[in-house]
Amino acid sequence: MNEAETRAEYIDPALVTAGWGRVEGSRILREFSITQGRLQGAGKRGRVEIADYVLVYRNIQLAVIEAKAWSKPYTEGLAQAKGYAQRLAVRFAYATNGQKIYQVDMETGCEGDISHYPSPQELWDATSAQANVWCDRFTAIPFEDKGGSWQLRYYQNIAVRRVLEAISHGRNRILLALATGTGKTAIAFQVAWKLFHSRWNLKDWKHEGAEPTRRPRILFLTDRNILADQAFNTFSAFPEGGLIRINPEEIRKKGCVPKNGSIFFTIFQTFMSGPSEENKPSPYFGAYASDFFDLIIIDECHRGGANDESSWRDILNYFTPAVQLGLTATPKRTINADTYAYFGDPVYVYSLKDGIRDGFLTPFKVVQIATTIDDYVYMPDDDVISGEVEQGKRYEEKDFNRTIKIKEREEYRVKKFMELINQQEKTLVFCANQEHALMIRDLINQCSRSNDPNYCHRVTADDGAIGEQWLRDFQDNEKTIPTLLTTSQKLSTGVDARNIRNIVLLRPINSIIEFKQIIGRGTRLYEGKDYFTVYDFVKAHTLFNDSEWDGEPLEPKSMDSKLRFETLYSSAEQQPLTVQEKSPALYQSVLEIKLADGKQRTIQSMMATSFWGADGKPISAAQFLENLFGILPKFFKDEDQLREVWSDPSTRKSLLENLADKGFNMESLKEIQKLIKAEESDIYDVLAYVAFASSTQTRITRADYARIKIQREINNSNQQIFINFVLDQYMNQGVDELAESKLPSLLNLKYGGINDAITKLGDVAQIRQVFISFQHHLYEPRV
Repeated sequence: MNEAETRAEYIDPALVTAGWGRVEGSRILREFSITQGRLQGAGKRGRVEIADYVLVYRNIQLAVIEAKAWSKPYTEGLAQAKGYAQRLAVRFAYATNGQKIYQVDMETGCEGDISHYPSPQELWDATSAQANVWCDRFTAIPFEDKGGSWQLRYYQNIAVRRVLEAISHGRNRILLALATGTGKTAIAFQVAWKLFHSRWNLKDWKHEGAEPTRRPRILFLTDRNILADQAFNTFSAFPEGGLIRINPEEIRKKGCVPKNGSIFFTIFQTFMSGPSEENKPSPYFGAYASDFFDLIIIDECHRGGANDESSWRDILNYFTPAVQLGLTATPKRTINADTYAYFGDPVYVYSLKDGIRDGFLTPFKVVQIATTIDDYVYMPDDDVISGEVEQGKRYEEKDFNRTIKIKEREEYRVKKFMELINQQEKTLVFCANQEHALMIRDLINQCSRSNDPNYCHRVTADDGAIGEQWLRDFQDNEKTIPTLLTTSQKLSTGVDARNIRNIVLLRPINSIIEFKQIIGRGTRLYEGKDYFTVYDFVKAHTLFNDSEWDGEPLEPKSMDSKLRFETLYSSAEQQPLTVQEKSPALYQSVLEIKLADGKQRTIQSMMATSFWGADGKPISAAQFLENLFGILPKFFKDEDQLREVWSDPSTRKSLLENLADKGFNMESLKEIQKLIKAEESDIYDVLAYVAFASSTQTRITRADYARIKIQREINNSNQQIFINFVLDQYMNQGVDELAESKLPSLLNLKYGGINDAITKLGDVAQIRQVFISFQHHLYEPRV
C-alpha cells in the first residue's frame, strides 16, 4: 500500500478508535500546511512544510503525526515529526507506517513505541498537568475565523497561546516580539476575542472558582492615528457599539471621556492632551479610574511607552492594575532595554529571518550606490548661497541636509534611483528631515515620466490631515496615485502598505532597530511581489553586520557586478544621530552650496554586488562562489553527470529545487551569470564554469548546434518547425522556457490551442517526447 492507502485503511481508523473526531471538541487536521515556502522569484516558492496530521482538542494543537507507506520503516518520518512538533510548539510527535506507532515527548525527551494513540483527554491531561480554570475558559473559546475564510498562521497561534497562558498563570506584564508584517495586531485581536468571550476581567481574575461577572474593558494604545485606525478596523468582528475610537475633538465636544464600550482605541498623545487646571497638566487618562481597563495593549511599545523618562510611561503607571501586553518588532538592545526591563522577556519571538524562511514575509534585494559626492570639501569656485563655510572641513553623509545643502547632489541621486526603479511601482523615500523630504518630492515630480500632479507626495508630521489622506491612498492597493511618498521618520514604522516594491535610503540610519523597522515597510506579502529592493545611498548595509540582524535577504541587484561592496565602503560603524523631524531652527543657519558650472555633469556613481549567506550576513562575491563550488559535488560528480541531469526537464527541476534549498535559487544563479559575464549563456554554463572551470557558450551557439541535430533526427516537418520555435524562445528567454510546465503555453503561443497543436504534431505523448528528447542536443559535447 502507498502512503495514502495506509492512512485511509489503518491510521485514520486507529485515530477514530482513540476518539479523535468523535469526542466533542476534538479534531483531526489532515495535510496541515505549516509554512508557505520561501519566495524564490518568478512566482515560485520553496518547499512547503506540511504535517500529515495535527491533533486538536479544546481548540489547542496537541500533537503531530507523520505517516509513511506500509512497506517503509515506521520511524522513517520521525525527524519530520519532531521538526513539525517543534515548529508548532506542540508537546507530542508520532511516526507510523500504519503497523507500529512511535511516540516522542518533546518536553521530557522520552520516546519509544506505544500500542495505540492516546485519546483526546489523555493527551490533554499529559499536556496540561496542572488544572487551571482560566486556561480552560480561554481554550473553550474558538478563534474568530471570519466564517472559515481566515486561519491563524502557526506562529500567530503560538503567540496567542503564550499570552493567554501567561495571563492564566497570573502574569500582568507580557511582551511579544514579532517581526514587522507578521500580524501583531491580528494576534492582539485574537487575544482580546478570547478574553472578551470568556468574560475575563481583573476583579474575577484572582477568584478562579467564581463565575465571571462581566466582560473586560480593553484599551489599544499606540502613538499614531493611522495605527489606531488600522487596529480599529482589525477588531471589526466585535459586537457593534462595543468599539470606541477615542479622539480629543469628541472629548472636548462632549466634555468627558467615553466609557460606554468594551474595546477602546487611542494614541498616547490624545491621553496626554487634556486641558491644564490650576496651572497643572490634567491629562485625559486621569478621567478614568485606575482600574477601569482590564487589559492594555501597547503597540510598538519600544517607541517610548515603557521608557522611564517618557511622559507616556505616566499612562502605564496610572493604569498599573491592568494587565499590560507590549507588542514590539525589535530585539533587546541598549537603547530599548527599559522596554524589556518593564515587560520582562518576550513570551514568544518570531523574527524577520523566520518570516522570510517560512514564506510569510517578502525577501529583499539591496542596491548599494556610492557617488563621487558622498562627501564634500569646499572649493573656491563653488558658490556659497547662504551660511558660513568651514575651510578644509570634510562634510559627510550625516551633515548633508542638516548643516549643509547641495541641491545638485540631491538632483543627481534622485535621477539615479528614478532610472533604476520601475516608476509605476510604489516606493518610499526616506529623507534627512521634513525640508529634505519636500525638496526630494519636488525633484521626483520634476524628473518622473508621470503626467499626474499627485505622482509623488510628502508625508511627514507637518503634512497633517492631507498627508494622512495621501498615505491612505498610497496604502490602497486599488489606487496607483500617489506612487511615491517621501518622508523622514513618520513612515518608518507601523504603516501597512503591502505593495511597496522599493525603499530608497537618502539619510543615515540611526540604529539596527530603525533599520529593521524601515526594511519591514516592504516585507508584507502581495500577489505578484517576489521581492522588494532597497536602494542604499548611505551605507546602511553595514548594519547587516550587527549581531542582532536576522534578515537573510536575496542577492542584491547590480549594474556593475565586478565591483565588490567591501572595496567601495568601509565597515566602520555609523555614528549615531539624533534625527528630528522638525528642524526649522537648523535650516535657518544651514550652509547652502551651489556647485561651480559644469561640476554637476561630472558627478558619477558606482553600484556593487554583495551576496548574502545563510546567516543573513553579507559575503563577498568570491566567498559566494566558493560556497557554491563547495555544494555542487553533492549533486553531480563530473560534467557528464551534470549534463545528464540538466538535459532532462524533470531532473533539471529537481536539481534547481535542491540548490534553492541550499540558498542558491534561480535569482542568485542569474546574478552569478552576470558576475562571470555569461548573461547570454545557459544556467548550465554557470554550474559547469563554477564546478569544472568549463568555458561558457551562448544560448545561440547551443541552439544552432541543436538545430543541425534535430534536422537529421526528426523527420516530421511540423515537429521540426515547433522545436525551432521552442529554440527561439530559449535563445531569447533562457532555460526556463524548456521546463515541462511551459509546454502547454508554448503550444498555445505557437498554435493558438492544444487541439490545433495535436492535429499538426501528433498526440500528447508524442509532443511531450519530442519536447523532452531534443533537449540533450543543447548540452552534448561538441565532437
